[in-house]
Amino acid sequence: MSDFIIVDTTPADHRARPLIEALIDEYSTRYAPYRVDSRGEAEHELARYPAELFLPPDGAFILVIRDGETVGGGAFKRYDAQTVELKRVWTHPEWRRQGLARTIVAALEQRAKEQGYRRAYLTTGVRQPEAWALYVDTGYTPFFDVSNVPEIDVSLPFGKDLLDPQRTDSLSDLTARGFQKATR
Repeated sequence: MSDFIIVDTTPADHRARPLIEALIDEYSTRYAPYRVDSRGEAEHELARYPAELFLPPDGAFILVIRDGETVGGGAFKRYDAQTVELKRVWTHPEWRRQGLARTIVAALEQRAKEQGYRRAYLTTGVRQPEAWALYVDTGYTPFFDVSNVPEIDVSLPFGKDLLDPQRTDSLSDLTARGFQKATR
């Protein structure tokens, strides 16, 4: 990642616009079979959280910049006193499958630990198998049966103990909440 810089910023930063627009495009394309107005729903989803939720001391928003271009990023917000919820992890298609998303997740996890959080929670969609693989590969526990993922539009929840990634017993309350949230 020597050519890349990670910038702590806010969703209001003009450099975040390419990330947000790309996420809207990607979500609306991937989920078009499930939604009448997939672009409108993607725009609504990305606008649903106020930018201040992604600012310290409760959150973080990072961008990965290469040669002045936004090529990736991600964020987290407070989920509960011990837990962050990762949001908007994205890499530009040209930079995928090169470890950049792993770097983004690791940077977000490090910031979360520095802010005193112990756990991370996230959801991803059924049409994002690359994301499932990323999260499993980076130590997240899926709160669903990965061998039997429904082909319906549901959120798929994951969790991780940031201080002891091998430990899953600390995730039990997230498992129950995540399953309820994912099946609503």
